[in-house]
Amino acid sequence: MSNLTRRNFFAASAATLGLVLTACGGSKSEAPAETAADAAAPVEFTTVQEGKLIVASDLDFPPLDSFEGGVASGFDVDLSNEIASRLGLECEYLPPMDFDSIIPMIKQGGKADIGNSAFSITEERKQEIDFTDAYLDSNLGVAVKKDLGIVGGEDVIVNALNASDMTVAVQAGTTGEAWARENLPEANIVPLASVTVCMTGVSTGQYQAFCADLPVIGHQCEVSFTDCEIALEIPTGEQYGIVVSKDNPGLTAAINQVLADMEADGTMAELKSKWFGA
Repeated sequence: MSNLTRRNFFAASAATLGLVLTACGGSKSEAPAETAADAAAPVEFTTVQEGKLIVASDLDFPPLDSFEGGVASGFDVDLSNEIASRLGLECEYLPPMDFDSIIPMIKQGGKADIGNSAFSITEERKQEIDFTDAYLDSNLGVAVKKDLGIVGGEDVIVNALNASDMTVAVQAGTTGEAWARENLPEANIVPLASVTVCMTGVSTGQYQAFCADLPVIGHQCEVSFTDCEIALEIPTGEQYGIVVSKDNPGLTAAINQVLADMEADGTMAELKSKWFGA
């Protein structure tokens, strides 16, 4: 960790929406404890590198995050940029990494300040790291190839997939994997590194289904794998949060204030409209 200096936590009204990743740095910073306008009780936080907010992500979860042509993009990427801007920092993404390696990295410290990769807030994960306040709601879904021939209600589809001759792809370490293992104990559950690999396997017939976050597999079926469809929507009521080390509670507090300001000034609604439509 570099030598730390003080920086101001800029008020939300002074920030602009950051949509382009830039070279960045981090520092010991000050953020108001309650509101961006209240400077009476600053909250200090640290960052790995001076002037930077370093972000860890798998960058393979469109439209939340993706990595094409060496450029990160997506809802979560825009959100990270906006948070960094309002904290007076610049945002830098690490190279794409396996999803299930991010929380251990943040817990260990020293390489990234936050994990922002569509993390569902769970009690199990909260044992290892802190979450910010929720910024997006989500459910799970199951994608299949259109010619698979499984039709019916939720019970019918779950019973059909819960068989020894069914192979269900999941992204390792996700709530999709947890749901599949709990509800499809007879099926062969295959944890894989990326959404693209999972969807490719379903499209080619290697796997009969893929369980993951509904916004993501819906996007995949609509844009990239049009021979696939959503067979099942699972109302899990999940919420996404940003992952922060338990050793850096000031950063969690500062990001929570930014998230609240973004909700209040309409920026969050603009981002959701941009990436998810009406």
